[in-house]
Amino acid sequence: MEVKKNNRNRVFRYICKHGTVSNPDISYDLKMSLPTVTQITKELIERGFIEETGELQSTGGRRAKALSAAVNVKQAVGLDITKNHIGFVLTNLTGEILSHVRIFLPYVHGEAYYRRVNEELEHFLDESNADRGKVLGIGISFPGIIDLNRKLITYSHILGVEMIPFDFVCSFFSYPSFFLNDANAGAYAEGIRSDERERFFYLSLSNTVGGAIFDHNGLVHGRHFRCGEVGHMTVIPDGKECYCGKRGCLDAYCSAAILSDEADGRLERFFELLEKKDQRTVEIWDAYTRVLAVALNNIHMLLDCDIILGGYVGSYAEPYLPDIWNKVSERNTFTEDHQFVNSCRYKMGAAALGAALEVIENFVKQI
Repeated sequence: MEVKKNNRNRVFRYICKHGTVSNPDISYDLKMSLPTVTQITKELIERGFIEETGELQSTGGRRAKALSAAVNVKQAVGLDITKNHIGFVLTNLTGEILSHVRIFLPYVHGEAYYRRVNEELEHFLDESNADRGKVLGIGISFPGIIDLNRKLITYSHILGVEMIPFDFVCSFFSYPSFFLNDANAGAYAEGIRSDERERFFYLSLSNTVGGAIFDHNGLVHGRHFRCGEVGHMTVIPDGKECYCGKRGCLDAYCSAAILSDEADGRLERFFELLEKKDQRTVEIWDAYTRVLAVALNNIHMLLDCDIILGGYVGSYAEPYLPDIWNKVSERNTFTEDHQFVNSCRYKMGAAALGAALEVIENFVKQI
């Protein structure tokens, strides 16, 4: 039964990835017998997960039936909670973003806040014309340490809370809820559906700095679920005070707020000025990226893998990668065969999407 389930899962993922295919296509690429594939696709059609969509062009002989995934048969919601905003994403079985919104809502721990979040969620689903019967659940991205064993948000310095049971948060929603740390969620979005990125470090440069390791279709959590918390590694001994109370943390030098605070709180305005080569802005960016380069080099020396710049700053970083790379290269002891620092694929809503994809993946694994 386990082998049969695994084969069915492989076939369904193949169809989701390739769009419109035929049984012979699946049989050839997955190296499975045609009768086995035909039986599996028949079962998936009966369960409503794939559908016949006509016939493919013939290359000689009988034309094969075209098969496609019923991608919207199930959907998931991603909820990204930050200090000042919440973000929602609605996605389908392929990870396609169907709808996305970000709302100003400062975090205040308590029932009133979560009731308001639920109201906004239901409004978002209404605006997205979502069929509630198709919603598998909510993936919740939270800026703190997520202990999956004890089912607790153990603490969040930035939100000033600790030891929040998952059940408390879940009680305000009508759907099953799943939890991920915000940086882990961003890494999950970048990696789970990618053939190119088997192992990488995701550096989240938002109003807090975090990180995550994605390794071959999964996240590396660490013993205490703190793996990748580079925002609080020391880059300048006894340097600037961090919100955690320590000095010299990467977060104190490379959070998005370092840049947006210089442009009336608007990060997009900072990068507009940077593009125009405003002298003050250029100087701030140079100082920012010099510290960032120290962190990137240290991370690479430790893990020897590619690094993806994500979060708010990462979404603007692509045009400036050559400059960042040059600063990293100055510190790198070894000659690299390729540039290991890259910008993120998802510029908006990455954490919410990653949280939603966790829900989708948990479901797909059972097909």
